[in-house]
This record gives sequence, structure tokens and C-alpha cells, in this order.
Amino acid sequence: MGTVGGLLCGWAGGVARRVDRFDVTVPDITCVETLRGLLALLQDAEKNLPMLFKVIARRALGGHRFATAAGAKQLCPVSCFSTSGSSGLQPSQVQLKTSDAKLGNPDFTIHFLDAKSGDTISPWHDISLFSEREGCFNMLNEIPRYTTPKMEVATKMEFNPIVQDEKKGKLRNYHGPLYWNYGCLTQTWEDPTVEHPAVENCNGDNDPLDVVEIGSDTIPMGAIVPVKPLGILSMIDDGELDWKLIAIRVDDPAADKLHDIADVEKHFPGTVSGIREWFRWYKTPDGKPINAFGHGERALGKDVALEVIHETHAFWQALTRGETSVDKIWIP
Repeated sequence: MGTVGGLLCGWAGGVARRVDRFDVTVPDITCVETLRGLLALLQDAEKNLPMLFKVIARRALGGHRFATAAGAKQLCPVSCFSTSGSSGLQPSQVQLKTSDAKLGNPDFTIHFLDAKSGDTISPWHDISLFSEREGCFNMLNEIPRYTTPKMEVATKMEFNPIVQDEKKGKLRNYHGPLYWNYGCLTQTWEDPTVEHPAVENCNGDNDPLDVVEIGSDTIPMGAIVPVKPLGILSMIDDGELDWKLIAIRVDDPAADKLHDIADVEKHFPGTVSGIREWFRWYKTPDGKPINAFGHGERALGKDVALEVIHETHAFWQALTRGETSVDKIWIP
């Protein structure tokens, strides 16, 4: 082992002591593997910095556990966090194609095209998670604020267009409008095969990571916008973990003063509780029970939100590489 490798492996112990908020089972890896992982991460350090400390800490901790608010997780191999699976189109490279059928018709769809080639793409799989804006991620807006149609990326349909959700042959509408823009982060997935001990051992809900965007503008349906993550709620819906990322569009006038969930409480008091209560109660008019929340119902901070983003991105990478198998999900 070279001098640099020895220094890194020795330094890992010091780094590990600084990450005691995690709760991760960490497999032992060799220093060579550590260096390979670091090189992959450093190719795009700004996007992967949160994972950098985890990779280093693995070498120091071997099979021990150390603490995360997001809950116990089994880390993927180092290769999971390389940038090779993070490529994709940026919003400026994408065009929308809306069907002739209007909203409210079962045949209404919004498809997405590569603006250069004109080919149909998947907004979930083919648009990069990582925005060109520093520290931001690409949100696909499914439901503009103050609207009621329950729109979603159709994960089981070819090319994953946006459609209106159906139940028992009827189009679904919320019983009251959402007060925020609502969508998902591209290239993320909540793995239904993974349990989360910190959230009552719930498994993921088999969908992309949901985003509640709290900005002052109504974002059009199908728009792809860079957002700043601020915090996250661990909602439990029908026994499944359904994370709700709280974020703001980077170009919103308030974005410069919002950096973490505490800033939301300071500058926009009541917003977090409003989001939590809306999602707690929204299914009750259909005779369903209220939804629950993990972590003492607290909105967790930006550091945990980033952990969840990177974790769900790694789950998506494993899904698209065929390392995780689930029924009916459409993958290019």
C-alpha cells in the first residue's frame, strides 16, 4: 500500500468519529477499494460530498454500526456512488408533448422528448437527478399548486409519461387542493425490498422520491426545475415509507434565505405543520385512516434530506442495472 493510501486509511478513523449521526451497517473494504471509490466521487465532488465521508468511514468502521437519523441502512458497494450512473439530460434539453386528449380525459398524457433528436424519453430515467445549479437537484413537477387532479409519473407505462391516477376505473382527484407544487426527483426510487428500522421497519413505496416545493410561484405540470433541498418528513402511508422532501425552486425569491428546515420555520412559520397535516388527513374522505409519520413526526434537516436523496438515487441505480427486481416497473 502506498503512502497516500496509508494516510487515507489512517485519516478515516478521524473522519468516522465526525459522522455519529448515521446508523449504517458498514461492510469492510480494502484501502484500494476506498481509493477507487474516492476517485470516482472526486470526479464530481460537489454532487457527491455527502457520500465521500460515508465511503471513508466504511474503511475505519468495518462491520460496526454508526448513527443516522434516516435510519439503519445497508450501504451499497462503493461503485453505487460513482457518477457513472448519474448521467442524463438537463431541463433545457427536454421538450414536452401533450396529448390531444384534455386533462380530465383518461387518455390525457404528457410525454417527454429529447429536444435534439426528437426521441421519446423517460422523465424518470433519462433526466439527470443532478442539476447544473450548484447544490440543487432536478424536480419533475406533477401537480401544480392549488389544483386537485392527482397526476403522477406512470412508473409502469412505457416511457413513464405523466398521467392522471385511476382507481377502480375512475380518475382520481384530491378532495381539496394542494397548497404547494408537488412532484418527484428524477433518477430516484424508494426500494420496496429495503426495510427502514428507524421508521417502524417500513419498506419503500416503490415510487420516485416525492418533493413538496414551497415557493411562491405555481410551477406548470411537467416542468423540470432545479430545487434546493431543505428538509424531509418520513411519512408512513399504508405501512410503507413515503418520504416527503421539502424543497424550494432555486430561482424563487425566498431561496437565498432558506438553507435548512429551521429557516422554513423562521421565515414561513406553519408551512411544515401545514404540509404534515395535509398529508396526514388527505385520504380520510375516502374512508381510509390518517397517515402516520416517523421520527417523532419531526421534519428532519437538510443533512438527512441529502442522505435520503443519495440513498434513493443508489436504489434507482441498482434497479436500472438489474440488481434489484420488482414487478411491472418500466425501465428503458
